[in-house]
Amino acid sequence: MSIKVFKSDLYGKVKAPSSKSYTHRAVVLSSLASGRSRVNKPLLARDTIATIKACQALGSSIDRKENYLYIEGNPNLKTPDDIINVENSGTTMRLITAIASLIPKGYSIITGDESIRSRPMQPLISALSSLGVECYSSRQNGLPPIIVKGGGIKGGGAQIRGDISSQFISALLIATPKAKNETLIRVYGKTVSRPYIDATLSMMRIFGGNATHKDYREYIIPPKQDYQSTDFDVPGDFSSASLLMAFALLAGKKVTIENLNFSLPQADMRILNILEKIEADFSVDRLKGKITLSGGKILKGGEFDLSDSPDLLPVLSVIALKAKPRIIIKGVEHARFKETDRISIIAKELRKFGANVQELKDGIVVDYCEELKSCSLNSYGDHRLFMAFCAAAMASSEPCIVEGLESVDVSYPDFIKDIKSLGATIEGA
Repeated sequence: MSIKVFKSDLYGKVKAPSSKSYTHRAVVLSSLASGRSRVNKPLLARDTIATIKACQALGSSIDRKENYLYIEGNPNLKTPDDIINVENSGTTMRLITAIASLIPKGYSIITGDESIRSRPMQPLISALSSLGVECYSSRQNGLPPIIVKGGGIKGGGAQIRGDISSQFISALLIATPKAKNETLIRVYGKTVSRPYIDATLSMMRIFGGNATHKDYREYIIPPKQDYQSTDFDVPGDFSSASLLMAFALLAGKKVTIENLNFSLPQADMRILNILEKIEADFSVDRLKGKITLSGGKILKGGEFDLSDSPDLLPVLSVIALKAKPRIIIKGVEHARFKETDRISIIAKELRKFGANVQELKDGIVVDYCEELKSCSLNSYGDHRLFMAFCAAAMASSEPCIVEGLESVDVSYPDFIKDIKSLGATIEGA
């Protein structure tokens, strides 16, 4: 599905949607906890609904209301009646693979859409195998579908790569407190996306879990722990908010983004540091949880390592079109293993505007572009690319076509409604 995006002047206030990452973790931990939890203001999008359905398949009772979830946990879990389809959610795939090992007996088969079935799982499979879990790729190629045998986690020691996805580590951290013996996880290679691990550890503590780490290289998890039910308020999502910030800088007069929480760790809170370095016109009110930005000015270029916040790659790449002389993004080779090869697609699509873009092995270089040409952009079904390309299209003097509207329900179902509320002119949605 494609839309036509016109040059617009955005003005007003908009609320950031709730965090996808924290909704995933709250649903999973509530499902493993004893008793009834309430998750307030969850994000109900395609990815998080996949996690809800997966946890239900493993025996938790989840009552969906408009603004909250009641979750009756099932610490013992049950063998699923059918395959578990995570659709497009990599987080669900990784977390549920580890958790499925905790069912007392039987097998779980976990799969997803075409994109998921091409995303790496071997590091997690190998680590779980070291901890006494029988699991394997059904095609014997390290990719989903994944088959997991129940019976629990024995514990002990495991090694895992840190340079592909922090989701592998988060999955092990959440599952291994239920192991029979203490678990020691050693990480080799560079650990990417560390704030996502911080988010996992924070959520484990909120639900009564305990794990410690030494400089993200070793994790020690005591055995036979019980998660406790709790009430949790899902914070606003800095990942989605950063995309709204790109709209404000590229096409905004004055835009205020509300519903932000600055106390819980979020990788994409790094955008605040980036805004300072590119000399954006913005102000932050941490007490009220909001940020106000004004666009229309030429920004300052620079070099940025986004290894801990790879979801900012699409955001900063489109902002770079209006930054002099250029913006260099490095440290995001793992972005090639997201929903798409984001580095390659961003480079190819932004060149359609007439921009000078250089693809690096682990990043991208985008030169300032005086005038963006009208063009047709393909997001290849990647929700974050679709939204970022819409922001860039809004800065073009002539209308642009952006394909991939159907993808936004993965993380931001109200995306079109929200940018229209700020004055965006869009046809086809």
